[in-house]
Amino acid sequence: MKAKNSDFLRGLPPAVREARIFFFCGPDEAGASAAANRVAAALPDPGERIDMTGAELKGDPARLGDEARSTSLFGGSRHIWVRASGDDAHDALQYLIETAEAGAGEAAPVIVVATSATDKSRTAKLLEKRKDALVAMFYQPELKDVAQAVRGMADAAGLRLGGDLAERIARAAGLDVRLAQSEVDKLALYVGADPQAPRPATPEDHAAIGAATEEDGFAPLVNAVLGGELGRIAGEIRRMRELGLNPVGVALALERRAAQLAQIAARIGTTGRIPSLNQGEKMQLGIFFREERAITQQFERWTLPATRGARETRLDRLIPRLTALHRALLANSQAAELLLASELAEIARFAARR
Repeated sequence: MKAKNSDFLRGLPPAVREARIFFFCGPDEAGASAAANRVAAALPDPGERIDMTGAELKGDPARLGDEARSTSLFGGSRHIWVRASGDDAHDALQYLIETAEAGAGEAAPVIVVATSATDKSRTAKLLEKRKDALVAMFYQPELKDVAQAVRGMADAAGLRLGGDLAERIARAAGLDVRLAQSEVDKLALYVGADPQAPRPATPEDHAAIGAATEEDGFAPLVNAVLGGELGRIAGEIRRMRELGLNPVGVALALERRAAQLAQIAARIGTTGRIPSLNQGEKMQLGIFFREERAITQQFERWTLPATRGARETRLDRLIPRLTALHRALLANSQAAELLLASELAEIARFAARR
């Protein structure tokens, strides 16, 4: 079965109830992850979450089936969460399906978030016609779509948003639905709202708790790091601390730009040139005038071979590294700033290589 990313902005599509395998792909990793979280929360008995990576499954395809058919340490249910790149999980999912058809028994739900993959990938083709699987591709969202999602989050939290506050929250979160959800949660706590006791929220309330916008905070840092501008890194990290930018938010901004570069590469190839695109194509890919020069420079830098003579590009290595960074920041909140600063410097040095 297939679904659209817009189905998840409005809620959960009915197909979720029938599926046991979920494959969420596309350039909007934030939207795919948010949808995966909602699916996990909606499982009848989610139980223990088991995290796996695409690299682990690529090296040992049978491991997914073993984990999915095992019980948790305390004898309860479980679900499997896989963060993959491209088709890394294909063989493991195929093995899981084949063993199920051979009578191996029921498996736990499997949720795969795959960066650099599309709904035309081998994994998507493997799953899209199955009634027990759901494939959805997530594109970079538009402001109106995220604002609509914010209104739904606010309704669920008991918040009454006036004026253009939903759009303001969406913009402040950089169109990232995960950060938007965090902003709504903080706003509800700040004004004392809950579903049983709805409360209004004003722009002044949001200004009191709101995160810095991506435009004002994240973009210069993202451009310095992915552009390999080593001379700017120390100053940008200092500015990040002065503004109090959320380390996870910075990581998400880097993930969004890397996903955008991957989407551009999928459209024009790694040897293609952004200036050859017409204005409509640039708009579809999120390449706007103000950022076009930086995105072009980063695209040319990150589509180079990872090492001399390698088929793998630098971007192929960047995306899983950013995913790992995101997980590390969530697991080490107290040392997040130091961890992020070190990783930003390493990524910038890699980008600066000729």
